[in-house]
Amino acid sequence: MTMAKTRLILCAAATALAVALPSVGGAQNAPIGGGDAPIMWGGDRVQYSAEGFALIGRAEILQGDNRLRAERIDFKGTEADVREAEAVGGVFFVTPQQTVRGDRAHYNLANGDLTVTGQVVLNQGRNVATGGRLIYNVRSGDARWEGAGSNGRVQGVFYPNGN
Repeated sequence: MTMAKTRLILCAAATALAVALPSVGGAQNAPIGGGDAPIMWGGDRVQYSAEGFALIGRAEILQGDNRLRAERIDFKGTEADVREAEAVGGVFFVTPQQTVRGDRAHYNLANGDLTVTGQVVLNQGRNVATGGRLIYNVRSGDARWEGAGSNGRVQGVFYPNGN
């Protein structure tokens, strides 16, 4: 493996972690959330192309207690300028505070939007929200849910005061 491809892997993995692990419950200035913890990544295969880099099959990125998991994670851009990342197939974003799952997740580094689509489920403790599309801006903390299913609604169950 060439040094340029090694740098691309490290840059893409760090970017993907920044993409995938914001706190959906509130804004963070540092979306990685793992501090100085090492970034670990893995997949059944790694694929390179002129457009970027992909982890394929049981793709996973971990830092500290935070994890992104999917069947495939694609990174677009050069090693010096990763522009976006996309996770597909059984997507899970897990932090100590919450879990978000969906069919697909896309992160745009330019505007900070993380979009999770499919049958999206957000768990935070016992609280649960479901919908078809969750758009979360990792910079501002703003979030927008859109409905799904036959009723086209966003739904949730919340337990006040942790009861």
